[in-house]
Amino acid sequence: MRRLTLHIEGMSCGHCLNAVNQALAALPGVQVDSVRIGRAELQYDESITTPLRIETAVGDAGYRGSGISAEAGAERSSS
Repeated sequence: MRRLTLHIEGMSCGHCLNAVNQALAALPGVQVDSVRIGRAELQYDESITTPLRIETAVGDAGYRGSGISAEAGAERSSS
């Protein structure tokens, strides 16, 4: 899994948070860690999806993702 932080423009309310969270959660291979106004943090399986596909899903939800930063080896152990 790789960790990704996506800066998102156009978010201003709880509805925006829900829309972005649902768009990201619907993507195969994506685990959403948090969605806040202007930013989403997630993990994704690079064998299943790509940062471009993630950014496109945010765009399809009506927002603009930019400033993607990703880190390799971001696996976490689940408790």
